[in-house]
Amino acid sequence: MGYERQADFGTPEVHGDHHVTCTIDGRAVTVPAGTSVMRAAALAGGSIPKLCASDNLKAFGSCRLCLVEIEGMRGTPASCTTPVAEGMKVQTQTPHLQKLRRGVMELYISDHPLDCLTCSANNDCELQDQAAAVGLRDVRYGYEGETHLGAATDTSNPYFDFDPSKCIACSRCVRACDEVQGTLALTIEGRGFASKVSAGLAGEDFFSSECVSCGACVQACPTATLQEKAVKDIGKPERAVVTTCAYCGVGCTFRAEMRGEQLVRMIPWKDGKANHGHSCVKGRFAWGYAQHADRILSPMIRDSIDAPWREVSWEEALSYTARRLHELRERHGRNALGGITSSRCTNEETFLVQKLVRAGFGTNNVDTCARVCHSPTGYGLKTTFGTSAGTQDFDSVDDSDVILVIGANPTDAHPVFASRMKRRLRGKDGRPGARLIVIDPRRTDLVRSPHIAADVHLPLRPGTNVAVLTAMAHVIVTEGLTDEEFIRARCDWEEYRHWADFVALDRNSPEFLAEVTGVTPHDLRAAARLYATGGNAAIYYGLGVTEHSQGSSTVMAIANLAMATGNIGRRGVGVNPLRGQNNVQGACDMGSFPHELSGYRHVSDAATRALFEAEWGVPIDPEPGLRIPNMLDAAVEGAFKALYIQGEDILQSDPDTRHVAAGLAAMELVIVHDLFLNETANYAHVFLPGSTFLEKDGTFTNAERRIQRVRKVMEPRNGLADWEVTQELARAMGLGWSYTHPSQIMDEIARLTPTFSGVNYARLDAEGSLQWPVNAAAPDGSPIMHVDGFVRGKGRFVVTDYVPTDERTGPRFPLLLTTGRILSQYNVGAQTRRTANAMWHGEDVLEIHPTDAENRGLQDGDWVRLASRSGETTLRAKVTERVAPGVVYTTFHHPETQANVVTTDYSDWATNCPEYKVTAVQVSPSNGPSDWQADYAEQARHSRRIEPHRAEPAE
Repeated sequence: MGYERQADFGTPEVHGDHHVTCTIDGRAVTVPAGTSVMRAAALAGGSIPKLCASDNLKAFGSCRLCLVEIEGMRGTPASCTTPVAEGMKVQTQTPHLQKLRRGVMELYISDHPLDCLTCSANNDCELQDQAAAVGLRDVRYGYEGETHLGAATDTSNPYFDFDPSKCIACSRCVRACDEVQGTLALTIEGRGFASKVSAGLAGEDFFSSECVSCGACVQACPTATLQEKAVKDIGKPERAVVTTCAYCGVGCTFRAEMRGEQLVRMIPWKDGKANHGHSCVKGRFAWGYAQHADRILSPMIRDSIDAPWREVSWEEALSYTARRLHELRERHGRNALGGITSSRCTNEETFLVQKLVRAGFGTNNVDTCARVCHSPTGYGLKTTFGTSAGTQDFDSVDDSDVILVIGANPTDAHPVFASRMKRRLRGKDGRPGARLIVIDPRRTDLVRSPHIAADVHLPLRPGTNVAVLTAMAHVIVTEGLTDEEFIRARCDWEEYRHWADFVALDRNSPEFLAEVTGVTPHDLRAAARLYATGGNAAIYYGLGVTEHSQGSSTVMAIANLAMATGNIGRRGVGVNPLRGQNNVQGACDMGSFPHELSGYRHVSDAATRALFEAEWGVPIDPEPGLRIPNMLDAAVEGAFKALYIQGEDILQSDPDTRHVAAGLAAMELVIVHDLFLNETANYAHVFLPGSTFLEKDGTFTNAERRIQRVRKVMEPRNGLADWEVTQELARAMGLGWSYTHPSQIMDEIARLTPTFSGVNYARLDAEGSLQWPVNAAAPDGSPIMHVDGFVRGKGRFVVTDYVPTDERTGPRFPLLLTTGRILSQYNVGAQTRRTANAMWHGEDVLEIHPTDAENRGLQDGDWVRLASRSGETTLRAKVTERVAPGVVYTTFHHPETQANVVTTDYSDWATNCPEYKVTAVQVSPSNGPSDWQADYAEQARHSRRIEPHRAEPAE
């Protein structure tokens, strides 16, 4: 598409069954009752001048430009705050209105710089447009007296500037921060002529304020007051492409606005069904990694990990890789080879990698990063409900009366959905806010932040999720709070009775388990009663649920609670895993696990294998392959020899770093397919440069099962999209693949995967997105799952007895370490560390309670040694009451820390998902980075050497 602004109807859309008809400038228009005159006029094809109004903000009525005349009504009411009525007759363009509007606009311009030709917002400025719309031709004021024209520009934020000299005090930025983002970081300071936008306390700039740089204020600003630095540097965009963000599992839709091959800015797409025009700092601004100098653009090979890299052509790299794979397969057998798919790549690219492993390598040794994050979700929800995915769309939260958040920190990890959740918690339009239960060892932002406070916070001891949920179930069952009608109709009654008898035992009461969980029985009983009796109750959970030795048990315990209370199968309820990466749901859907083909069908199923064998023309092994930990173990034992890794950095992200390094070092061929020489590439023999989401076509599937288009906005800097790289490797191995576009891959996925059978690019382009299952039974997709019945038939209750983790504290390691993410960084940080986001979080720090810090003689900012039974590292301490005594917390975004050197190899009993959230540690003073960190840094530097290009001899 060319470049034009997204349509803005002035005030939010109103929904309702009752409609009214009015006449605006002689044109009849019928709209839902409660619609503003301004919006009705826009829907009728008109345009009423406005400055303070925007259709994602509540009507404000301060700019006085949108005045109209209404038959039978005195004065000139503001069209943004005036609702239409049946038979109303409105005039929007009369001589009287024109005079009033010119006078108002003249006052605005009298205190505004007249530098339109040199302003970076020239021809992209609402103030400029509205001045033209009202016919302003002269300004009589502002030549004498005070103005704001000399106000200094705040350039502290790395992504946008704030120029108060151009501010018209419309309050749109303040209201966007309040109503859309929910941070409430901005305010209007002063009164009258002294009114000005302020980012917090006096003297604070944007960077040092509570602003989270989501971009909502920049997007709302009608002038150049708040504007992206990139627009000033590059100029106004000339074209735009709608695509999907490649960060977290929310799956925000953006409009990539381009000038030539340069990306100018990413604007959240108002029609995006996951984000509805909102964004976070990562998706909105942190895309500069695509152009970073660290990015590798040429294939490279080397004979050993001690040798420097040698740049080669694509042809040489692919033929070398294929030859080595064939040699190793002939020498050691097909099960000595394997692959890891990427949750950051598209569905189509992930599908091709698992197809390459199964059809090319001849093995089911394929796995994905979901192994170390949400594999328990797949196991737990498939066991209880029959399908390995969440039950609701994000919009469902608007109908929730009670929200239970367990093991998740959405304001940091899923910030756009968190803003949506906070709007529901605050309440709006006279509707009271939802009640909130938070189950988390840390005092996350949801526990208390502006206008948000949890009704109950259960700060449980890490590793006791199952005990807490079982105790909640005890209260619900013993106090008669279950929904027996739902259970009898929708679930297996005998299995329910067995489960109910178990949870009702005295040893599962809150009082009995209090010593285990560390949770006050009174608070736990209050949480259980609120969840069971508070109306529509929804559960949202994250990696704090799954990354435990009882991760699968916890997911099933959550499902048990939802079924027991009837909170499944309608809006406002459900069980909702908040997926960490942009396509981790899709990677699982595409058959990335060693025991499943696409659509979560087991490889042992003969009918399923026959379908794939007929399509691919090769036999499929009926035995499950190796999981990532098994591959590493087998490599150390000498049985596993070659690994193709697309878009994952297992050396930094997986637990027990030393064991991962040993496994990689033992392999004879490690192929890394990525954007940068990541930590895993230290042990690689082949590096295949990857492409960013901006350089490819395809689809992502977000946490709500929403399949959305990814569209290429620029040519791949490495020469090939990732799906093409995998296809060319398959061709080099003798497979006759001949895809010319990812749409053909999706067509194959649809043929082979029942839940995707109704999906194709034509539908996605026409409808924007689809939520699987999309098939004959659900031709329009499935926003809500299990509406009339569970996929498996009857819902299954599973007894989840609490089993303490083998990782125990003691005299040597008295503290419990838990890990997580922070807003400005993403996963292992390979992308965000190469953007200005590093200004907010330049290093991993260790959060420690003041009591624990004092006992160790530690102060905020001190270097500390973090040691466990597996290893040790050093980082700086952050003394805070966000963590409870006895608990410490850190992130894993920075390889200099290598936090996973201290995590253990304990894992979930069902899926091998690592127990990141519970590691017994000791913290002590340190003088700086450890010897191990220094050795690691030197090894990484040595491994990343690239041979200089040899000059061509002169002729």
